[in-house]
Amino acid sequence: MVATAIVGCNGYAGQETLDRVLGHPGLEIVALGSDSLAGSGASALDVRLNGSLPQFTTNGEALASGAELVFLCLDHTEAAAVEPPPGVVVVDLSGAHRLDDADVASEWYGVAPGQWSYGLPELFPPTPPRIANPGCYATAALLALAPLADAIDPASIVVDAKSGVSGAGRTPKPGSHAGFVLENFAPYAVGAHRHAPEIAQQLGFPVCFVPHLLPVRRGLLATCYVHSDDDLRSLLEAAYATSSVVRVLPAGVTPELQRVQNTDAAEIGVYADAATGTAIVICALDNLGKGAAGQAVQNANLALGLDETAGLRLQGVLV
Repeated sequence: MVATAIVGCNGYAGQETLDRVLGHPGLEIVALGSDSLAGSGASALDVRLNGSLPQFTTNGEALASGAELVFLCLDHTEAAAVEPPPGVVVVDLSGAHRLDDADVASEWYGVAPGQWSYGLPELFPPTPPRIANPGCYATAALLALAPLADAIDPASIVVDAKSGVSGAGRTPKPGSHAGFVLENFAPYAVGAHRHAPEIAQQLGFPVCFVPHLLPVRRGLLATCYVHSDDDLRSLLEAAYATSSVVRVLPAGVTPELQRVQNTDAAEIGVYADAATGTAIVICALDNLGKGAAGQAVQNANLALGLDETAGLRLQGVLV
């Protein structure tokens, strides 16, 4: 069993990561870090957690616990300040270590601690021991577009994406308040979202990206408009032919939030608008699953030489 610590366990990403580690046959929790819950039992996070788990410690204590695997579930400023213990596999779920250009990182995040290995397993397999977990929007956009990068006109690309409110994190904000979210639908951070430079970095060119907030708890759907003379469906099917996580749906089947919510899978649909010559590629995933905790565990599995899908939520047909 691989001794595992979660630093910043009290946020959504931390709790979702914990849930997957608890169901993982090769990982064992040895430390739960949370500065706000330090000294409390695990049930302080959720009453469903029993006494078999260690009580919460400070994040610093969790980091120094001797764990062989650490999940950093902190905000980017806190994650940037972390000095990982030597020889330990560390997966950072924040944006602190995603960007390779220090000037770009400083512009978008205000910190530039240096890039770690960017881990989107189906496209950019991670290199241990330091792994930067991709952002949720970036994951969806890249799954839809990266296999097509050499076959599409970069200037034509528009990524129109929508995410559930849990993407904003557990800390209350005016824009995630029920009075704003319910019975509402709005774009945000238009032309100014931190996942835009991440998408551009991995594709090799920028795209027009507009995120929107959906009045749902979880789930993300990215609709990508492109122009190409190639058979995009064949390219995508070839890219994900051996994947247990990403499904290219048959023609006529539409990606849906309901099928990917509470899972670590992603669905891709491919369409054509004959009137305008536009190809449409749609990716649906759970922003807390394949967009965060599920992908972090998938990256950890690869870094440790474990079964890539161990601990992931990929089975079942819930209504």
